[in-house]
Amino acid sequence: MRAMVLTQPGQSLREVEWADPVPGPGQVLLEVAACAVCRTDLHMVDGELPNSILPLIPGHEIVGRVLASGPGADRWNQGDRVGVGWLGWTCGTCEYCRNRRENLCDRARFTGYQLPGGYATRAVADERFCFPVPEGYADLQAAPLLCAGLIGYRSLKAAGDARRLGLYGFGVAAHIVAQVAKQQGRRVFAFTRPGDREGQRFSLSLGADWSGGSDESPPELLDAAILFAPVGSLIPAALRSVGKGGTVVCAGIHMSDIPSFPYELLWGERLLRSVANLTRNDGEEFLRLAPEIPVRTEVTPFPLAAAQSALNALRNGKIRGAAVLAIGEGEWRTGLK
Repeated sequence: MRAMVLTQPGQSLREVEWADPVPGPGQVLLEVAACAVCRTDLHMVDGELPNSILPLIPGHEIVGRVLASGPGADRWNQGDRVGVGWLGWTCGTCEYCRNRRENLCDRARFTGYQLPGGYATRAVADERFCFPVPEGYADLQAAPLLCAGLIGYRSLKAAGDARRLGLYGFGVAAHIVAQVAKQQGRRVFAFTRPGDREGQRFSLSLGADWSGGSDESPPELLDAAILFAPVGSLIPAALRSVGKGGTVVCAGIHMSDIPSFPYELLWGERLLRSVANLTRNDGEEFLRLAPEIPVRTEVTPFPLAAAQSALNALRNGKIRGAAVLAIGEGEWRTGLK
């Protein structure tokens, strides 16, 4: 198979021929059709996340079709279209797993980080952590739902019943969450990079009630804010923007250092919390909900060989919506080969 491989943090991905994976017990072999490009991939490629397995195939927003099943795997049939997200395996026996908090499992393994991912023409996955992809979504449009959608949905739940919701960093996750929040009757306040007029127009086109730079204050106090931008200095800014009893949710797996801030920003029973990974229940709930809204994903396709270009574009804020690798037949269908 063809794969884009990271050999050392900080180096560019390189395209290689890689031995076809063989599904082990409880696994399925997938022909990958699309894999979205996530900011977590960027953190991992840059060496900001420890304990990855090198050399590594990144990618954890996979849409593919089942080619074969390993011993004991009987959940999926050949030809089924499934999605694979960030959480790739858990022990199933620890206290967290037994209490439906498998996202906190200490032995968890993650797709495209400690397990080979989807920047490849084929991949294997634990059948327990595959999701049925909703009908009505093309492969490219479905891929961002598998992480940006799922983590965004968990973050939205963590924000509680906030009616005035701030979204800091209006990238792929925020553009999905904004649609869910509006359908739920919430008011959305979008914060982009300072001076990003195009991003502000994009957020308004998706129903945001207000949009401005992350260096601006919203026109009224918020009930909650979700930080998708991995910028620690935004935490004090978000705390200033929420009223008493408000919640600030940090949605990313990595964030730059948080500067000190006066206690008065937290006082008033404001809550600062993180979101760690996701559970299969999050995935099942969101993937049932997405077509009902319906959530629409805006994507910029790249061929597999241009995965590094997609990461660079994401780093530089040049992607509107989601960057998605069109892989295998998808490359031909989109004219990217």
